[in-house]
Amino acid sequence: MSTEELEQYEAEIELALYREYRDVIGMFRYVVETERRFYLCNQVERIDGDGTFLEYELVDAWVWDMYRQSRFLARARIASARALTIEELPPREL
Repeated sequence: MSTEELEQYEAEIELALYREYRDVIGMFRYVVETERRFYLCNQVERIDGDGTFLEYELVDAWVWDMYRQSRFLARARIASARALTIEELPPREL
C-alpha cells in the first residue's frame, strides 16, 4: 500500500467516524475530553484517585477512536495526570 493510499484510507475512516459522531451526539448528555481521547456519555462520576491521577467513570459512553471495532461502552474508567474537560450538552429538542 502506498503512502497516498494509506492517507486516503485514513481520511475515509475519519470521515465515517465524524458522520457516526454527528448521528449519535443527540443520545448523550456530556462531552469528556482528555489529552488522548474524546468521549460522549450520559453520566460522569469522579472517583477518588491516588493524588497522582484524576479518575472518572463514564456510564453509557461513546468514544472517538477510529481504530476501535466497537465505540459504544456500557462503562469506561479513565485516568489522567492532567485535567479533563467536561461539558454538559444543551438539552435535546424533541
